[in-house]
Amino acid sequence: MAKCSFSGEQIPKGTGRMVVRNSGRIYYFLNSKNLKNFMKLGRKPQKTKWTETARKLKDQRVGSKK
Repeated sequence: MAKCSFSGEQIPKGTGRMVVRNSGRIYYFLNSKNLKNFMKLGRKPQKTKWTETARKLKDQRVGSKK
């Protein structure tokens, strides 16, 4: 199974969307919400609170303060 390039969640087989850029870079998206946030709105997964990447970064920041 592939992981969503934006949210970091596992994509069930037979669902999701694959986008290939002219450069050859391949992106996988779980749903249209993730696709739109990344491709159209240009948001970074690290700064979007509900993504797995943002949660990991937050845990590192909060964990280092203790």
